[in-house]
Amino acid sequence: MPSDKAPAPREVKPANQRGAARLAAVQALYQMDVGGASLTEVVAEFENFRLGKELDGDQYRDADAAFFRDIIAGVVREQRNLDPAIHVSLVSDWPLTRIDVTLRAILRCGTYELVGRKDVPARVIITEYVDVARAFFGPGDEQRMVNGVLDTAARRLRPDEFTEAAHPGKRA
Repeated sequence: MPSDKAPAPREVKPANQRGAARLAAVQALYQMDVGGASLTEVVAEFENFRLGKELDGDQYRDADAAFFRDIIAGVVREQRNLDPAIHVSLVSDWPLTRIDVTLRAILRCGTYELVGRKDVPARVIITEYVDVARAFFGPGDEQRMVNGVLDTAARRLRPDEFTEAAHPGKRA
């Protein structure tokens, strides 16, 4: 029997809000890199017109705004340290400057979280940014690259999380 009641809105879990914040941070960094917008302009635009809002017929997911701000500000603040950390995780003859702008933003965000967000496990960070890469590129080489580079960086930056003691029975 059909009901004329609207379905109850689904609760958005904090993890989903963090995932949306990660995706938005990558979009914002792309916009800064390609369009030359400032950090302040981009953060204001995303918070006022995108996060959880409808724009040009597209509904943006609710995002953890504080998490979004932390990622984007952290990447901008720490970029001089993040880029060398990413570079040493790349294939030796493939400089960071040759990488697609979106992939570069994904790697910078993921590396920032590995360095600056010790409250988030490294494996979660890697998985989340592989998902972000899938959202932008679909399945393929980009996902594998993000996984490989962030895994290599994580093992160097957070070696304690990859020991046998940290994950008994799991291959490090």
